[in-house]
Amino acid sequence: MVSKILIGMTILFILANLYYFFTHKSYKKSYFDPAMFYKLFFVLLGVTFGFAVLYYILSFNEVVLRVNDPTGEAAEHTFLNMLYFSGVTILSVGYGDFVPVGSTRLFSLIQAALGLLLPAAYFMKAFSSGSNGENND
Repeated sequence: MVSKILIGMTILFILANLYYFFTHKSYKKSYFDPAMFYKLFFVLLGVTFGFAVLYYILSFNEVVLRVNDPTGEAAEHTFLNMLYFSGVTILSVGYGDFVPVGSTRLFSLIQAALGLLLPAAYFMKAFSSGSNGENND
């Protein structure tokens, strides 16, 4: 019971901090643009889902993921596993519980690069439009 209360309080704390971040612009020049943020979020979400579909389709013909343990057996062929792997790849989390094999290695490198480059492009756009006083889409 106490753990549920603590989890609830923690979630409320996180949500309050996110709300504060997105609504209070305490600096003279705030570079945060909600439209660009949502655009980045949905693009990353779409790319994550797209790569998950790609991995899932590839898994019909070959093993694309192996479990990272001494047995090295193939990961279970489910869309949720592919979506999970896609998510940790694009976010550069890389828990290491699944290891890409075969053609998936190349695609996972491309996806990881996109996961780094898209947010970098977002921040470059936000800083340039904030300093120029313009918002170019």
